[in-house]
Amino acid sequence: MNKKQAVAAGTKQSARFCQPPLPTACCFIHHLKAMHELSIALSIVEMATEESNKRGGAKVEAVHLKLGRLSGVVKDALLFSWEIACQGTTLEGSRLEITEIPVVVHCENCKTDRTLAEINNLSCPVCNAPTPEIMQGRELEVTALEIIE
Repeated sequence: MNKKQAVAAGTKQSARFCQPPLPTACCFIHHLKAMHELSIALSIVEMATEESNKRGGAKVEAVHLKLGRLSGVVKDALLFSWEIACQGTTLEGSRLEITEIPVVVHCENCKTDRTLAEINNLSCPVCNAPTPEIMQGRELEVTALEIIE
């Protein structure tokens, strides 16, 4: 499957999620979101393929990724896109292992870092002070490749 076919397959899959009576705009948003994750998956496949080629075409068994809750990437959509992106490449059959990273902010009032349970409220869970300084949670980082040489 070439990249154009992969994009088309991802589009068809994402369109299935929108069933009437949801508005047409919803289908468009799902389409864009699936395209976003597919684009990321394709980039990761390209990077892993380059690394495999540097090692004489070694088999990549798994790619390990840190994914922050504020990264703007939906884990399930990325996992679905991974299978599509890998089709017809040397990574076909490989796993995408995702470690989800919570949002940690620094509270000036408490003088410490706090993990947020909810990402829609950037305030300290202890003193409720606004916490605009985000320490972690935006990650989208490949951390390791499992390679069989």
